[in-house]
Amino acid sequence: MSRIAARFEELKQQNRAAFVPFITAGDPDGDTTLALLHELPAAGADLIELGVPFSDPMADGPAIQASSQRALKAGMTLTKVLELVRRFRKSDGKTPLVLMGYYNPIHAFGTARFAKEAAAAGVDGLITVDLPPEEDDVLRVPAAAQGLDVVRLATPTTDDARLKVIANGAGGFLYYVSVAGVTGTKSYAEEDVRAAVARMKAAGLPVAVGFGIRTPEQAAAIAGFADAAVVGSAIVTKMAELAAAGAARDSLVKDVLKFCATLADSVHGAARAKVRA
Repeated sequence: MSRIAARFEELKQQNRAAFVPFITAGDPDGDTTLALLHELPAAGADLIELGVPFSDPMADGPAIQASSQRALKAGMTLTKVLELVRRFRKSDGKTPLVLMGYYNPIHAFGTARFAKEAAAAGVDGLITVDLPPEEDDVLRVPAAAQGLDVVRLATPTTDDARLKVIANGAGGFLYYVSVAGVTGTKSYAEEDVRAAVARMKAAGLPVAVGFGIRTPEQAAAIAGFADAAVVGSAIVTKMAELAAAGAARDSLVKDVLKFCATLADSVHGAARAKVRA
């Protein structure tokens, strides 16, 4: 059983949802990212999404776009992202880690080589937001050969016919984008998301919700019916504000982890509703 499947099975037995923080690799520098990776599980992270910085992150809002620019300026590359994962795995062999990014860096790296090196580094899954199901064989086939899950996205415009296409070949979990738009820029209607998640569960995979969760209260509400709550822009914004204020690395890491722990506590404390597929 993969780390992702094992974690969701464990959480199912505990009748609770997962807290999934997102951070961008290399923002504001690699050492800060590594420090956060090492400490996020203790702060309550059940899975971790690690963003691969890219110069044209079309699905991301201003906060994560800016984080990618900071990371690239600091010299982060796909090779260095995999090295961060390798270093993380020296002390943590259990927490699932998913790389989230865009296809261009993977294509430039070489898909077969990337899949092999990502798996060897300790990556568990891939979210490639600009690679639709009709075109992801180029990555999904070599990824599957290395035991990597290709996590696919569903959106508010995904109808039942499209859901079947998305679910066919998907792995790990389905990532439900709660708003029609880029990350961190809009709010969602909870009842609409609740109904969508119930429908997505028919695909037979855990359903994570992201792209609009900013507060502990919102995270708790999502955790009441989804299998995971993903928080990205709020964490990245917190990091940017601390860095802009001149916070030292240790202080920045401590404050970000404290914020993540608050989100995790809200997710873990939420009563799980029984949502029928």
